[in-house]
Amino acid sequence: MNSAISLHQKTLWLITIACTISIGSLYYNQPLLALISTDLQISVSDVSAVPTLTQIGYAIGLLLFVPLGDRIDRRKLIVGLSGLNAIALILAALSPSLFGLLTASCAIGLTAVVPQLLIPFAAQLADAEQRGRIVGTVMSGLLVGIILGRVAGGLVGGSLGWRSMFWIAAALMITLGIVLLKQLPFTVPSAINISYFGLLRSLPLLLSEHAALRTRSIAGAVLFASYSGFWAVLPFLLERPPFEFHSEVAGLFGLVGMISATASPWLGRMTDRTSPRLTLKIAIGLFAIALLILCQFYTTLWGLILGAVLLDLGTQTGQISNKAKIYSLPIEFHNRLTTIYMVIFFTGGAIGSWLFAYGLRFTS
Repeated sequence: MNSAISLHQKTLWLITIACTISIGSLYYNQPLLALISTDLQISVSDVSAVPTLTQIGYAIGLLLFVPLGDRIDRRKLIVGLSGLNAIALILAALSPSLFGLLTASCAIGLTAVVPQLLIPFAAQLADAEQRGRIVGTVMSGLLVGIILGRVAGGLVGGSLGWRSMFWIAAALMITLGIVLLKQLPFTVPSAINISYFGLLRSLPLLLSEHAALRTRSIAGAVLFASYSGFWAVLPFLLERPPFEFHSEVAGLFGLVGMISATASPWLGRMTDRTSPRLTLKIAIGLFAIALLILCQFYTTLWGLILGAVLLDLGTQTGQISNKAKIYSLPIEFHNRLTTIYMVIFFTGGAIGSWLFAYGLRFTS
């Protein structure tokens, strides 16, 4: 990629905004779980399978689609997946039963991997000394998308019903696909001579060859298990005494993450100036404090808010640190490195969602 494109701020902001919009598909359902449970007349443990299968689908999508970014033009791949994601969202809106919703949720996750094609693209354009800042900027868009996804899910679900959120999300993904088709630059694949199955066969080899990739993937999965589990059970905690809040409040709760979104570029610069190792230690410390607070004070509003803030900050710090580290590895492997890292990362998230939902029954 030539330097003219690599220095183009318009491209950076296009990628950042596209991450904001496309990541929301994974998170609209979280503040809607209590509404879905009531509407479909299903239990808390059953409806908790919705975010779990969404994350499992996402992990599978990362494995199947993201490696293709090393072999074909990312623009075509991104636009195609945006369209498929819109179809999956429409199927969720039309789902008459839990089975239909679970199937659609898995399809939503499967096709929602657009951000993980955009992030290595931005890292590829960045100079080595600016990679942390660039990844931090794009990750800020990602986190804003997660926050807005939860907020929008709660507000739209509370006002118009949970199905309306999926209809609106589908329209957004169709619009995004059209814009990206016209504006996203063409990319030259780095592994054009490798077959698709060759790309997949190379994944375990890359994992075995790079100790940093193994370490960062496991660390990311453990952190995200706690983060994802918290958000899977939050709507039910807020619905119970002493709070007795509705889905709108569960969605608005996501606004606490704006602190992390604002801090992301600064965290990226800190990673550039210090080291990914230091920022990972900071992330682990933030998570440890958050979990201690949540275990002791989950029945208080201030405890939930402070815990959410620290979890968001820890997640963002860990993600920027981990991705800055793995994107320092050879550029021709970046999409496959992303695949390995994010598959392990979201597998941890799926396990966390299930474990926290399972444990919630013992707090009743």
